[in-house]
Amino acid sequence: MSKATGPAYKVAFRRRRLGLTNYSRRLGLVKSTLPRMVVRKSRRGVLVQFIAFSPTGDSVLACAKSQQLSKFGWGARRNTPSAYLTGLFAGKLAATKKISGFVLDVGIATPSKGAIVFAALQGALDAGLKANYDGKMIDASRISGAHIAKYAASSSGTQFAAYARENFDPKKIEEAFAASKQKILEAKW
Repeated sequence: MSKATGPAYKVAFRRRRLGLTNYSRRLGLVKSTLPRMVVRKSRRGVLVQFIAFSPTGDSVLACAKSQQLSKFGWGARRNTPSAYLTGLFAGKLAATKKISGFVLDVGIATPSKGAIVFAALQGALDAGLKANYDGKMIDASRISGAHIAKYAASSSGTQFAAYARENFDPKKIEEAFAASKQKILEAKW
């Protein structure tokens, strides 16, 4: 490995060195002039934000967290149905702010089929927003949580301790998903 010395060495931007920002991808998103739908998954939940570029700094137009879904009867935090409902909730909030279209910002993450990012994207599209997306990256049965219910029925249940703390039965996740989705769609915005 060569040493970082001499006039030819250029220090990369701090956020690039830390692995937080891919500036070439960000430039392409900013050039589109549409708001970005930023989806981030953490250990505690899913965050969906609609962000507009400004030379003085980006501004958040609408924001939704999966923790806010408890208002609609949803207890799970970090799974695919939670990401879809968070995207649906954020999409409804964005529609009230007169946002009609967006581009998806996945950040540093590699977009792969079945990822939570695409479940949130599908939720925003179902909320009535427009984006350039063909729908092939996520399966509808995973969005409703059928795979979780099937696994919960065959497992011992120790993996679902967080669900038990919330008094949420993972075997009935599809019914809870449908009820929460209906509440979000019927809510007064």
